[in-house]
Amino acid sequence: MNACSEYTCATTVWHRGSQRYELPPDEVHVWRANLQQSPNSLASLTQVLSADERARAKRYHFEADRRRSIIGHGVSRMLLAHCLAAAPEGLQFIYNEFGKPALAPGPSPHLHFNISHSGEWILIALSFGRILGVDVERKREDMATAEIAARFFSPTECSTLAALPQVQRCAAFFACWTRKEAYLKARGDGLSLPLDQFDVAFAPGAEPRLVTTRHDPAEAHRWKLGALGVGHGHAAALAVEGANWQLKCWDWPPAGPLFGQM
Repeated sequence: MNACSEYTCATTVWHRGSQRYELPPDEVHVWRANLQQSPNSLASLTQVLSADERARAKRYHFEADRRRSIIGHGVSRMLLAHCLAAAPEGLQFIYNEFGKPALAPGPSPHLHFNISHSGEWILIALSFGRILGVDVERKREDMATAEIAARFFSPTECSTLAALPQVQRCAAFFACWTRKEAYLKARGDGLSLPLDQFDVAFAPGAEPRLVTTRHDPAEAHRWKLGALGVGHGHAAALAVEGANWQLKCWDWPPAGPLFGQM
């Protein structure tokens, strides 16, 4: 068994959306899209992009990067517009000082989203009234080293990682990495919060959660973490503000057209 195929592949049921798709206020949704979209799907997604987004996609040298940009921005526009009963190409976005995107102030300022992509997958998380962050990473053995862990993990996390059997360390490394990244992305303040100021649970069998938040003890109770089973060779995690919500996961493209375009 590959060292990066251990326990982090959480069991996740991915549903197929349709025109009846809705985002209830007590649910958090994560959509996944594979890099290998059809030419028709890519063309439709390109059409809903802003001029700046299309120009940005064209500037990428590698085809995979261009696809990630088109799919990430295009699917986000389609989903957000569907939830708002609006035109996807008409949505406006703002960015905080650390680059986290949000919908421009409008009729529904409480619709939150976050995007992540790595390897073959793009993830888009959505929620009404709950700040969130999502992270997906392609698992690489050459990155899952004690030296890199020492740079980005807390001493407690490094000790937990070192105590595991070698065969589990790569998967554990990316379980820790994605949970920390999802939390930072939810907060939206980039690396202004040192990564060693908080601990996440990531050992085999441990429920994903914030264990200690030394920068603000109350933060550990403010956020809920979850692991996502995205696909072979990838790890993913979600951080959501508050409790009393249910997670539902979806595959793109939907079974039927959300806007008659797909």
